[in-house]
Amino acid sequence: MTEHIVQVDDAADLTDPADLEIVGSAFTGSVLIQLIDQDGNVKDERRAGNLITDAGDLYYAGMAIALVSPQAPAQPTKMTGMKLGTGVTAASKSGAGATLGAGLYITGSNNPFDTNWPVTQNLGAGLGVNGQYKTSWLAGDVTNAAISEAIICNDAATDATSTAANVAHRITFTAINKLSTDTLVITWNAKFLGV
Repeated sequence: MTEHIVQVDDAADLTDPADLEIVGSAFTGSVLIQLIDQDGNVKDERRAGNLITDAGDLYYAGMAIALVSPQAPAQPTKMTGMKLGTGVTAASKSGAGATLGAGLYITGSNNPFDTNWPVTQNLGAGLGVNGQYKTSWLAGDVTNAAISEAIICNDAATDATSTAANVAHRITFTAINKLSTDTLVITWNAKFLGV
């Protein structure tokens, strides 16, 4: 990944995006997807980058300044878990690619984050910090031969698809066949690296 550098002229108005030169990216995400059989063997493991949606950008910025005086803005609605789907629309910052495919949400796949998650993972001096989320779908939970997308959302308690406004992260991938005896685990990193 290329570092995100903002260069500003001495007299630049920081409220005008035209005055900023953006180089690279400093807020990124990555995903580890693991399919584990009934004996604890990893059948399928994938690592990929993911897309942080426009709603996700708003969420993280809002959490960074929430309750800070004197303005003390309210916290955004917190992310609560993940959902799965069978859609293949490419991930995008907004619109149809920022949530699960229409009509392709997998019923019952709305799971909260695992116990003791999310956590932070300090990567070391100058390397940034991961906000890390993890959700598991255990044996008997969501048996499907065509799981191909996942989201982090703030409405995981609702057994239905989510609107783009409720989704902070989305990823699509080649279909995974989760048998009734398999466990699917998705671990998601939101990496913060100041520049």
